[in-house]
This record gives sequence, C-alpha cells and structure tokens, in this order.
Amino acid sequence: MSVSGSSSKVRLMAMFVLLFALFSSQSSAAQVPLLMWSSEGLPPLASPAAGHITSNDQLTAYLTSAFGSGPNTVLLFLQDKLSKEDFTLFGGVFGNKQDSAFQNLEAALQASPSSVSLPALEWSDSSVMLALLQEKLDVSPVLVDADTLSHLSINTSASNLLLINLPYCTGLEKSCKEVLHENDGIIGEVLSIMKDKGVRFTAMYTGLQPSRVIPERSMSQQAVGRSLLQAVGPTVKEPIMFNETGNPCIMLWAHSLNISLTGEWIDLATQTPSLDGSICNGSNSLLVLTYASGYILRFAMSQRLYKVSARNWFTLDSVQLQLKNLTASYIGRRNIYAPAEYSFHCQSVTSFRDTLLVPSSNNNKNTTQWKLNFFDFQIQGFGLANGTNFSYASDCAGFFTAGIWMGLITSLLMLWIFVYGMHMIMQLNTMDRFDDPKGPSISVPQTE
Repeated sequence: MSVSGSSSKVRLMAMFVLLFALFSSQSSAAQVPLLMWSSEGLPPLASPAAGHITSNDQLTAYLTSAFGSGPNTVLLFLQDKLSKEDFTLFGGVFGNKQDSAFQNLEAALQASPSSVSLPALEWSDSSVMLALLQEKLDVSPVLVDADTLSHLSINTSASNLLLINLPYCTGLEKSCKEVLHENDGIIGEVLSIMKDKGVRFTAMYTGLQPSRVIPERSMSQQAVGRSLLQAVGPTVKEPIMFNETGNPCIMLWAHSLNISLTGEWIDLATQTPSLDGSICNGSNSLLVLTYASGYILRFAMSQRLYKVSARNWFTLDSVQLQLKNLTASYIGRRNIYAPAEYSFHCQSVTSFRDTLLVPSSNNNKNTTQWKLNFFDFQIQGFGLANGTNFSYASDCAGFFTAGIWMGLITSLLMLWIFVYGMHMIMQLNTMDRFDDPKGPSISVPQTE
C-alpha cells in the first residue's frame, strides 16, 4: 500500500507495484488492487510493510475519514477482472510509457492533489466494494457510460455514486492489452466530462474479482519424502471416429471447436456429438457431428489423382455449420489438403483471421457474422491403415516459410555480389615497369 502526496511520487506507482509483486509473500487469499484519487485531495495514509494485505475493515475505516459527513460524488470504475499483475505486464513500468495501456489513468493520478494505491486489497465477494460505498454514501448506484454521463445532470448538494462497468479480455477477439487500452480511453473520456461539468469528485478503479490467483499449498498437502520428478501428464481425450465396416474410416481431433453466432464463443469440443448421417467410401467422406444443443457441423472431404505429383490427394472441400434452418458454408479445398494416405494438422483453423476456411459467397445474410475457430485441429478421411491412430500428419505450416525464403534469397544475392567483387579485384594487374630518373626515359610508341 502506498500513498503519493505529490505528483512526482505518483510516477513511481507502476514500479512500486512491480516490486510489490516480486517481494510480497504469495497468499492463498484472493486480492484485487484499488486506485483512488480525488479532485480535492485525500487524507494521508501510512505505508505498511511490504507484503501486507489490506482488509475490508481497514478500507472501511479509511473511507469513513475520506468521505466525511458532507455530500460526495464518487466515480467507481469497476472492471470485470483486475490484478496487480495487469499493471506490471501492460503498464510500461520499465520506462516505456508510450507502450503503457494506462496512459489516461497515470495522467489522472499525476494531476490529482493526492492519491492512494492499494496493490493488495482483500477480496471475498464481487459485491463487497459496491455494498461498502452504498453504505458510506447512503445512496444507490447509477450505472452510466460516457454518453449518458454527458447528458446527466448531477446534483452536487447530495451524494452521488456513478458506476462505470469495464470489460476484461476473453482471449478470443482482442488481447488483454487492447481491452485495457480501450478501458483506459473510457476512463479518460469520463474524467474529461466531469472536468467540463466542474463537478468535484472522488474516483476509484478496482475489479469485481482478481484476474490472476496464485494458490498457496500448505505443508500438509505437499508430499513428504522422495517422489518422481516427472509429473503425470493430463489425460488426452479420444478422437472422434466414424466406423462403417468395423474399422474407422474418418477421424477428427481438436482441442477446441469454437463457434460464434452473435459474438459469444461456444466450444463444441466439450460436448459429445452424434455421428448419424456420416458416410465414407473410396472417393468421398462426410463427417456429420450433431450436438444436443442444436448445432450441426459437417466436414466434406474428397480425394482424387493429380497427374503432376502422380499421387492421390485429399481436400477438405467444405465445412458447414447449421442451427435450425440456417446454414453457413466455408470453403477449405484451396488451403486444407494433404496426400490421401496422410492426415491434415493445423494449430489454428479459422474463418476470420488467416483464413483457411473461406466463407461461401452463397451464405445467407443472417449467417454473415458466424465464425469458426478450431484450435489444434487434425482430420483424416482416407487411408486409415493404422487402426485407431492418425497417419503421418501434413502440417499447414510448411518448413520453408515466406520469411525463410526471403532470408535465403537475400543471403544468396549478397554472397553473389561478394564473389563477383572479389573476382574483379583479383583481375586487377599492377605495373611491372617503372620510369628510372637516372636512366633513359621509357619510350612508348604510338601507332595508328
């Protein structure tokens, strides 16, 4: 816990959080950070020893002295998840302030007469902070955003609790740094509106729950004596296999089969599908995955002989996603292929970023926002000679990538220039006769 009485101390806040994370003791109790600043100033707060976790009772006592008995306007920026590690990872604490995701927040702390930062506030329930402020201010919270706040009339003669909800990253659409940078922009916009209105306020930034929890194992839970150093690996789930004649003819495995219809991602790999409707023969294979939730995935594959390579190749012609009477098709034959006796593997198969599955131009307009994102994907529809095991995998990431080819060509070009230069230098001949000033001058006849 640290207090900055002047703007110069506030600049060390991010570095203090980093040092605190490194030297504080790891506790099994969940913690969230809390940043608090005011346009008028806050009462001083003594800094405890490193590793101290601020309890809810200590926070209650400090808020009582901070708010006093008069009316207060409090801005509560409540993020879905927040931990002190978010500041150390994305706060530009090593001097690279331009790369910080909290530029508006740092500017607000520097401009404030005083501020309080609690890197480790005891967390037990997501509603504790909001309930505590409601009790201290004796007012219900008003959920606002930047647009509604600009048109809101604030009565400064009474206490106000303005709640601004901020999201946290989910890891699919945007990175954590991008989400935190957008949240920082919302904070800057809200503070600018309050400044234009001329309203004195106290702002608080914290999280509904911690984004990272490091559990601490007690000594009673730890094994005593000698034990094997090699940990037991996690159980690997079985691939999806379709059997038609007693032997598998289609196999599919994926760590996740994520689909998105309206922005929310659903992992179908966690559900057990029915394979009714699947077929396979020597030239075509169709794997139909029907889920109890109503979703249907179809993987259509075919194989044929290519005379140039003198071998059979199979292609994943299309992937269809169906929900009720709506169907979206994605073409994969141009990007997803392998020798017929091999399987195909790719770490990421998506329809929206580095697309291997291209949305069909014939899709209904109601399905244009549907997305597929398969992670650690492997499929084989022909030549399953290994029983229940995949054949050798042809990976989508080739050995010679574009970067490797660029490096090789550039190196060969520079090597050729060097060899040509050395060859030209070796062809230079020095003079073997020189003019002697004591003897007769050299006569060089000139002929037509």
